[in-house]
Amino acid sequence: MNTVSDKAIKFLNKKPQLFINNEWVDSKRGETFPTINPSNGKTLMQISVAGKDDVDAAVLAAREAFKKRVRDMNPSKRAAMIFKLAELIERDLDILSQLECLDNGKPLNRAVADVKAAVYHLKYYAGWADKIEGSVIPVHSPNVMVQTRREPLGVVGLIVPWNFPLVMAIWKLSPALACGNCCILKPAEQTSVTALYLGQLILEAGFPPGMVQILTGDGETGSLLTHHNDIDKVGFTGSTEVGKKVLEASAKSNLKKVSLELGGKSPNIIFDDADIKRVEESLVWASFYNSGQECTLGSRIYIQNKKLDQVLNGLVKKTKALTIDEGFRNPDLGPLVSDEQLTRVKGYIHHGKKETELILGGNKIEGKLSAGYFIEPTIFRTDNHDAKIIKDEIFGPVVTVSSFEDEEELIGYTNDTRYGLASAIWTQDISRAYRVAREIEAGVVWINGYDMFHPAVPFGGYKESGIGREMGKSALDLYTQEKSIWTNL
Repeated sequence: MNTVSDKAIKFLNKKPQLFINNEWVDSKRGETFPTINPSNGKTLMQISVAGKDDVDAAVLAAREAFKKRVRDMNPSKRAAMIFKLAELIERDLDILSQLECLDNGKPLNRAVADVKAAVYHLKYYAGWADKIEGSVIPVHSPNVMVQTRREPLGVVGLIVPWNFPLVMAIWKLSPALACGNCCILKPAEQTSVTALYLGQLILEAGFPPGMVQILTGDGETGSLLTHHNDIDKVGFTGSTEVGKKVLEASAKSNLKKVSLELGGKSPNIIFDDADIKRVEESLVWASFYNSGQECTLGSRIYIQNKKLDQVLNGLVKKTKALTIDEGFRNPDLGPLVSDEQLTRVKGYIHHGKKETELILGGNKIEGKLSAGYFIEPTIFRTDNHDAKIIKDEIFGPVVTVSSFEDEEELIGYTNDTRYGLASAIWTQDISRAYRVAREIEAGVVWINGYDMFHPAVPFGGYKESGIGREMGKSALDLYTQEKSIWTNL
């Protein structure tokens, strides 16, 4: 079993503070709350609550920094700072991985992979900082020239979720900083530890005062950011329900720009001619990775009739073999993030038992893990396409398995959802794969694979799964605005 390093323990004993204007400061009201280790229910660290005065101070610091130090900064300097931050995260990979494992509960080796992904994203966007270009537009007049510029928005609020705390923070910070904005990062209250550690590295990387602030707190802190009249944009990742509140806050305040990466209920489609060996290798992870706490989780499995029993039996067998334990023991699956999430998932399992057939799992894990928020990976079999567990995002290790006869029937089932984030198609008929991919109402379609990501590839959803695209060149549009300049020669 791995042990927690002295440096990680020292950080967890740090005084609860906020990071504003390159300084660690006490919250004005002095309120704190505990962040909990979901593997055992014990307190890891005390976290500060940023109130209205703290949010105002952070926004003011960011606004002043943008006007005086950041807006006209040489892009190559921004690139160098972003790259330096990547190197510092790489240097402290062990500490950040341990903190993420303790705070979120995920297996340590998965936390290591997340930290490496954060490094990769920062290095990718460091390369974009000096390549954000405008254009010259011919307007059929020899005496008129029109050029466009892409300019930073100014001050952006970045609100990130608890399932991939560090990676999600970097997904938003890296393009926002590359574009020349000043940022206020608000981590999820359940998982604030690695965001706070990031503050130390931002200071060490040489970012000027006010370019990045880190405000911890609860939903009220997030609401103060979304309603603030001097914030130019909010980037949010989380539930669809909260995402709607972020949009509403924009309408009620200053019509700030909003990008949303929200929930999903992704179909994982297996045709009769699929390579079943490859399917079986992927399916258990597409179903239960990160204990099901992933917006792209393939929680609706559709199997063509002839292969239904074979694929379902294979999934059950592999699921039974999964190990479940505290993250530091490097199991296949760790706990859910909180007691609140555990209660939510148990509630959906209760509904599933009433509406569908329980094939495997469904119970909280007791015994030596009883103090943590552990639940068995759960499989339901149903062709009741109106069941609550098929319609709602559960965000836990719960999947449904349904059958289908042909493409037309499948597309009807696949698109009968308010979500449209991700999807997968397994078939050896490439023409059918592309035909079905065109019909699926989702922002991402994987063919003969699952959960494939790269910083250069845009990611986001259709319908109630969000607005805008993270990653790739597309993310630069989220953090810049276009200006047209006319010159009469």
